[in-house]
Amino acid sequence: MTIYLILLALIIICAGGVVALFTGASYKAATWIGVASSILGAACAIFAAGSALFCGYHTSIHMAWQIPFGSFYIGLDPLSAFFVVTISIVCAIAAIYGAGYLKSYSGRKKIGAAWCFYNLLFASMLLVVIARNGILFLIAWEIMSIVSFFLVIFEHEKKEVRDAGWVYLVAAHIGQACLMCLFIMLAGGNGSLDFDLFSVSADKSALFMLALIGFGVKAGFMPLHVWLPDAHPAAPSNVSAVMSGVMIKTGIYGIIRIIYILGIPAQWWAYTLIVIGAVSAVTGILFAMAQRDIKRLLAYSSVENIGIIISGLGLWLLGLSMNNMVIAGFGLIGALLHLVNHAFFKTLLFFGAGSVVHATGTRNIDLMGGLLKRMPHTALLFGIGAAAICGFPPLNGFISEFFIYISAFNLLTCKVQGGPVEGGLIAIISLCITGGLAAACFSKLFGIIFLGEPRSEHAASAHEANGSMLVPMMIVAILCIFIGLLSPIAIRFIAPVVEQLTGSGNATVPLSMASGLLYKISLAGLSVVVVVSLLWWVRYLLLKGRVNTKGPTWDCGYLFPSYRMQYTASSFSLPVINMFRWIIRPSLNVEIMKGYFPVKGKVSTHTDDIFRKRFFNPIFRFVEVVAHKVHKLQEGRNQLYVLYIAITVLVLLLIKLR
Repeated sequence: MTIYLILLALIIICAGGVVALFTGASYKAATWIGVASSILGAACAIFAAGSALFCGYHTSIHMAWQIPFGSFYIGLDPLSAFFVVTISIVCAIAAIYGAGYLKSYSGRKKIGAAWCFYNLLFASMLLVVIARNGILFLIAWEIMSIVSFFLVIFEHEKKEVRDAGWVYLVAAHIGQACLMCLFIMLAGGNGSLDFDLFSVSADKSALFMLALIGFGVKAGFMPLHVWLPDAHPAAPSNVSAVMSGVMIKTGIYGIIRIIYILGIPAQWWAYTLIVIGAVSAVTGILFAMAQRDIKRLLAYSSVENIGIIISGLGLWLLGLSMNNMVIAGFGLIGALLHLVNHAFFKTLLFFGAGSVVHATGTRNIDLMGGLLKRMPHTALLFGIGAAAICGFPPLNGFISEFFIYISAFNLLTCKVQGGPVEGGLIAIISLCITGGLAAACFSKLFGIIFLGEPRSEHAASAHEANGSMLVPMMIVAILCIFIGLLSPIAIRFIAPVVEQLTGSGNATVPLSMASGLLYKISLAGLSVVVVVSLLWWVRYLLLKGRVNTKGPTWDCGYLFPSYRMQYTASSFSLPVINMFRWIIRPSLNVEIMKGYFPVKGKVSTHTDDIFRKRFFNPIFRFVEVVAHKVHKLQEGRNQLYVLYIAITVLVLLLIKLR
């Protein structure tokens, strides 16, 4: 019954998108249909997935299909159900937020088309995580890529948006090509692409690398992140939240699913993931630190958090290869919890960024400032998201990173003769560096945007977000606090997945140890909240009945401090960036003041993505040159194309005959 509820959810979401497309220019009709179908579809999907997750149901539908090697084969197990719930929660909340955010585009854009693509993106992500046939999976994956491309180029009149869309589309299809090779190799000689009939007789290492590249492009870890810093800022903020919060996690799902199919991993797989995770986490937050575009900064921080998740998965594989279920279990628990936590706090941050951009009309944080007084609710909620992403207790980000730390520390103290402690060292060092840099990065982001004085008319005329944008932010903020304070409940959500991926008997010890730790952490967090609340109440009683006056902050003798006395984003981050300049290679431009009475001087910094500049750009230029040469083969004559086909068939026959 639960699997039919998932089908119903897909039908409702897709039907709502199609109906919204034909609503014409009516903003209200398109929005109501889009939001209602998303929420109703999400409710059906969550109910179905919840039943599979907590009741242990493994259900599926397997029907014949006319497509060669294909079948309509979908199923729900704890791993799929876990992703279905996460995707549905984020997409439903983002739909509510989109109702208020997209209102400013009414009359200028086809809102019905935007809701159609949004619902199709939602449905395709659900289909990706429940598909049990390679052809069906690739079709769903392709739909997800195409519709998200159209959402990315929503403001296609801007050149930078079009460029971002094309880079994303090319990157997505490079990943798709790797996945096609992966599924062909997994099919082997069985003649079927059903997951439960896959053959693992092929070289497992080759299969792992194809999965890592194919799914890694979508996940966006270094150096396959090339599309992410451009596409996320280009899309509307509700779409940015979905893409960063859950769409890139379908890449993580794919990696986990393929590893689950392949069986016991080789130890070098684990080291590969740990190193990729460490590089992605550190370089991702470094590049985030160097940004002045609020959404681009958040996009790079997604690379950082994907790195943290990948590190946890690497520790899981390392524990499995050593048959140490404590290391494996804690690494997996940390990775899965961080996957959910990142989905929530990154959604909150993109919502907050969207509200700020909506109010100021700019994404440049150097043109903001002083928004705390003008947007107090947005500032509070954004601050919760910023604290959560930095891993500050008692919020949810702390819980997941804590378990990855524990897994790594257990690896360091492993008593196995010749145990691979290097993986633990890499994970701990990268997490420590990332945590400190994240605190500096989001202190900069919150301080430059919300504190001080307005730096431009954009900020001076800002206004608070409307209710349909604030309410979704409040919901996600509550989820971040809830998971942090009541984490023993959260562990029950991922326990069935841990049991599936480590073996139900093997998961008992790490899960019971995790529950015990979480009870202590939750008790400590709740105690802090209670003490702070009591102190606030005492302060309120002491000040009650007194006349309270407000005055300007002491400002070293300046009566009216100017925004020119405040830190800019570049000046705040320059000392940190200089420490790591040998990695990210920033450029510093200085216009020195000259003369006895200088008029002005200028200092500016710029940081290019070294992977894009030094690796991908040369490849792009080479491909462009080759494409122009190959273009001559397209003569426009059908006879010539038939000849190409005949030559290709002949070559394939000769290869087969050999």
